[in-house]
Formats: sequence, structure tokens, C-alpha cells
Amino acid sequence: MNHRLHLRFEQLELATNHLFQSAEALGPRAHQSPGAGQWSAAQVVHHLLISETGINHYIDKKLRSTEELQKASMGHQLKYFLMRALFRIPGIKFKAPSKLKALTPEQVPPLPELRQEWESVRRSLEQILNEYPNNLLDRAIFKHPRSGMLTIYQTLDFMLDHILHHQRQLNRITKQVS
Repeated sequence: MNHRLHLRFEQLELATNHLFQSAEALGPRAHQSPGAGQWSAAQVVHHLLISETGINHYIDKKLRSTEELQKASMGHQLKYFLMRALFRIPGIKFKAPSKLKALTPEQVPPLPELRQEWESVRRSLEQILNEYPNNLLDRAIFKHPRSGMLTIYQTLDFMLDHILHHQRQLNRITKQVS
């Protein structure tokens, strides 16, 4: 894994561990919704797990047909920077893509099971990054539902921003259920 990928991967690991610690600190309240139509802390964790699983599958699929991968354009770059800026503004909410929303049930497994599953998914990502070809670093590899195609660096940045965005949600949930 090259140094830039490694740094992003380490940030992702730290953010994920912090997210789990926040959810686990709630104990049984981690499965308590703060209000009607709102996700519990465990559902937030599940949503992020499903998201990362999907990203891994998409990247793995794209790596099987690398000749089709295009270089990221200036348009891709602009959409990416706009998305990152919006993700960092507190209070802005995004609706989960309908596919992901449908995959987040009301009853999710206990946090230890989610952590174990996420650990497996994260090891898959680590393997993808360890084997990631240097000649594809500037290629668009993942299609984000809102901003379009992203390079592997941008994809990892999005994944980190996504976790940090939901960490703020988890902080709000903690205040509401405590």
C-alpha cells in the first residue's frame, strides 16, 4: 500500500474505532431510537457497515476490468470538493440512498456482531489497498451516488467524511437517549 493510501486507511481506522466506542458507551441504549423515524446508534453503525461493504464490492468489481477505468476529470474533481465541503457543514442532513436505506432494518444485530463483521469488511478493504495498482491511482474507481466518479484517494476521503458525518449524528443520539 502506498504511503498516501496508508495514511487515509489509518484515519479511517481511527474514526471507525471512535464511532464504535461512542456507540458501545451507550450500552443497551445503542439500540434505542431517539424518536419516531430516527435511527438508533446501532442502526447508524449498521448503515456505515453496509455502505463500506458496498464500496468494497464496487471497487473489487471495477478492478476486474481496469481497461474501462477513465482518468478523473476536472468535473469529477469539482463535484468531489463540493461534496466534501457540504459533508463538513454541521447540521446539513443527507437522505441515505434508497438502496442503502432499504438495507438498514429496524432491528440490527448487537454491536459486538457489527464490530466483528466490520472488521472483516475492513480487512477486505486493506487487502484491496495493499494490492492496488499504482497506475490506477488517478483513475475513477467508485461511483458516488451524488458526486459521481471518484479516485481511490477520493473514495477513502469520502468514507472518512461519511463516518465523521455520522459521528456527529451519533453524538446527537447520545444526548437524546441519555
